[in-house]
Amino acid sequence: MSKPSIAFIGGGNMASSLLAGLLADGFPPASIRVAEPDAARRRDLTERFGVRTYESNRQAIADAATLVLCVKPQLAPAVCREIGSLVSELGPLVISIMAGVTETAIQTWLGSPVPVVRTMPNTPAMVQTGAIGMHASPEVSEDGRNRAETILRAAGLIRWVDDEAQIDAVTAISGSGPAYFFLLMEALEQAGIDLGLDAETARLLTIQTALGAARMAVENASSPARLREQVTSPGGTTASALAVFEEAGLRALVGRAAHAARERAAEISRTLLEESS
Repeated sequence: MSKPSIAFIGGGNMASSLLAGLLADGFPPASIRVAEPDAARRRDLTERFGVRTYESNRQAIADAATLVLCVKPQLAPAVCREIGSLVSELGPLVISIMAGVTETAIQTWLGSPVPVVRTMPNTPAMVQTGAIGMHASPEVSEDGRNRAETILRAAGLIRWVDDEAQIDAVTAISGSGPAYFFLLMEALEQAGIDLGLDAETARLLTIQTALGAARMAVENASSPARLREQVTSPGGTTASALAVFEEAGLRALVGRAAHAARERAAEISRTLLEESS
C-alpha cells in the first residue's frame, strides 16, 4: 500500500533525524521531498536518504499530503507567505517543529485555516530518543493526528497536550531539559576531577551513570522518587550527598528554572507574532 507523500521545508538536523526515523520505519524514500536552499546539503540528503530534494519550496510541496515546517522561527513568516496560496489550494496537514511559532501565526501567514499540528521536539530526537510534545488545531482530523504521530514517533516519545499554551511547559521541561542534564553531568564530571580522577575517567563514569539511571527509570514501573529511595541507604554516602542538594534547595531551584524557561517561550511567541504582523 502506498504511503501519502511528505514534504519537508528545511533540511537541517531535525529534518534529518525525522528522515532517518521514517526510513527506518519503512517509509519509502520516493514519497519524501525536501526543500533546502543549500546545494551541498541537498546533495547530502539525497546521498544519505535517497529522497528527492529541491531548491524551491513550492516545487517540493506539490501534491504533498503532509507538510513539515522545519525552518528557523524567524524565517517562518516569509516562508509561509511564499507557499500560502499553494498550501490553501492543496490543503495538506501542516506539522510545525518551529519553536515559539503558534498555530494561529502559521495559519495567518499561510492565509487560510489549514490543519496545523504544532510540536516541540528536543535535541535527542536527532538520535531517535527525543521527547516530543504535540498539539493539534481544531481543523486537524483523526487521520491527521495519526499521520503526525507516525512522523514524529520516528524521533522518539510523543505526548499530546490539550491546550496549545501547554507547549510552553513542554518547552520548559523536555525542550530545554537536555541542557539541564548536561549541566548536572558537567558539574559531576568536574567534581570527579576535583576528587582526584583523571578527566577521561570522570567523564565516562558520569555519562554511563546518567545513561544507567535513565534506563532504570524507563524500564522500571517505580517513580523516580521510589528509585531514589531504593538506592539511598540511611546514613550512607548517597544520603550524605542528597542532603546537601536538599539543604541547597535544589527542588525549588529546578522549579524556578522551568518557570523561567516557560515564560521565555511565551515571550518569544508573542514577539514573533508582533514582529511579523
